[in-house]
Amino acid sequence: MLSTILAITQICFTMIIGFYFFQLSRVQKEGTGSLEKESARELAKLHRLREIKLSEPLSEKTRPTSFQEIYGQEDGLMALRAALCGANPQHVIVYGPPGVGKTAAARAALSEAAQNPLSPFGKNAHFVEVDATTLRFDDRGMADPLIGSVHDPIYQGAGAYGPGGIPQPRPGAVTRAHGGILFLDEIGELHPIQLNKLLKVLEDRRVLLESAYYSRDNKNIPRHIHDIFQNGLPADFRLVGATTRLPEEMPPALRSRCAEVFFRPLTEEHLYKIACGAIQKSGVSAAPDTIETAVQYAENGRDMVNIVQTAASFAGCTGRREIEAADILWVVQAGRYAPRQKMSCCGEDRIGTVHGLAVAGLSGGFVLDIEAVAKYEMGNGSLTVCGAVEEEHINTGQRSLVRTGTAKAAVQNAVLVLEQLTHIRAADWRLHVSFPGGYPADGPSAGIAVFAALYSAIFAKPIPDTIALTGEISSRGAILPIGGVAQKIEAAEKAGIQKIFLPVENSTAVSPVTLEGISRAEALIKALFPCG
Repeated sequence: MLSTILAITQICFTMIIGFYFFQLSRVQKEGTGSLEKESARELAKLHRLREIKLSEPLSEKTRPTSFQEIYGQEDGLMALRAALCGANPQHVIVYGPPGVGKTAAARAALSEAAQNPLSPFGKNAHFVEVDATTLRFDDRGMADPLIGSVHDPIYQGAGAYGPGGIPQPRPGAVTRAHGGILFLDEIGELHPIQLNKLLKVLEDRRVLLESAYYSRDNKNIPRHIHDIFQNGLPADFRLVGATTRLPEEMPPALRSRCAEVFFRPLTEEHLYKIACGAIQKSGVSAAPDTIETAVQYAENGRDMVNIVQTAASFAGCTGRREIEAADILWVVQAGRYAPRQKMSCCGEDRIGTVHGLAVAGLSGGFVLDIEAVAKYEMGNGSLTVCGAVEEEHINTGQRSLVRTGTAKAAVQNAVLVLEQLTHIRAADWRLHVSFPGGYPADGPSAGIAVFAALYSAIFAKPIPDTIALTGEISSRGAILPIGGVAQKIEAAEKAGIQKIFLPVENSTAVSPVTLEGISRAEALIKALFPCG
């Protein structure tokens, strides 16, 4: 009797277990079928989305694909070719204002290098482009799109090996660029931690990863993961970093590892060529004077293409195939484009006004007027400076320093030297020095120009309009060398300047404009005002 009961119980238990697994199998099949149906619907939706295409943006149509299509950067392209296209390519930092072709030049350099049989770049070398402003990394090492990371099994997204307790390495951009070029746009914005990691990769040419879940003795870990943790991920590439920052704002450790290439602002001639190409690829036409109007409002190639594209669309809305000057003017008004600043000689000698030369970051040199007004008021003198930077903040990494603006200090030095040479008392003169324009003046190179303007204003002696001055003046009247001479000479030539007074040390520069080196303030007075 007992054996019968046990047999029946065993049969019932077996039937229950069998029914359970039957139901579980059916649910899994239904779930799998449901997932497949959902996946099919999403895949069909994705295909429909990919079939929808808008017209190709004009910016893509006009993007240069070779060195010959990049305007205005002959020197920069030559330097880039020397750095990347030879047998021993270097890491490179490309400086330049936005919209002048830095990214296109880097792509063209790799394309040209791949054709050189001496170059280590293969024909299928990768060009990996990353924007440093969007790179984000996790302090725990879970995610680092630049260097690479390890997904440990305790974290979500650990991959297929996660349930087995196996850490899974994920390569970053430096590994994807192996054998090619890693183009890091806005490299000056890269986080210091990632920069330090990148510098290590540049030295080792591989990425070494770590994980507390990795053990050499774990035989369950696949061989390729053992290889990655023991030998690292390959990362032998050449870095090309682009930035709109100044060289002195870049980390010295990065600069010491890279060749530095400088791209210039585009001239009106180059912008005109870009406009002609954009108009042709837009399928419209424009008269030369219409293109000239557009050139006056574009600061770079990207601005030029945007103005042309908007004007072409505006003309097309009215059924016209030709862009008119009125279309351009409407675009620049709607887009609030400011006209390009231009300085040229007026042909009149002026009292208290002189042409100075300056450099605005990577935007090139320009000519600016420096104005001085002097009024004798015995015992009631004063000094007013307008349009100059009042103070500068300097971050050395260890501490932050504040100093008086160097342009303002240059004015104070000029007044002191005037007192020493002419025996006037500044306390008896109301002096007003102005740097007109929309951007505050900075830098000591305005020193001798301020000195000349003050001398002219006090003694009512006109200064020829065809000259310009640049150079730092010390409190003892010495004229000290300055930087940016090539850019300043170029700006002076465009403005019609015939002679530039500058420090003796800078007077050996190659120039189509006459250069006269000056070493002392008293020599400058004799050269400018020979009649005493």
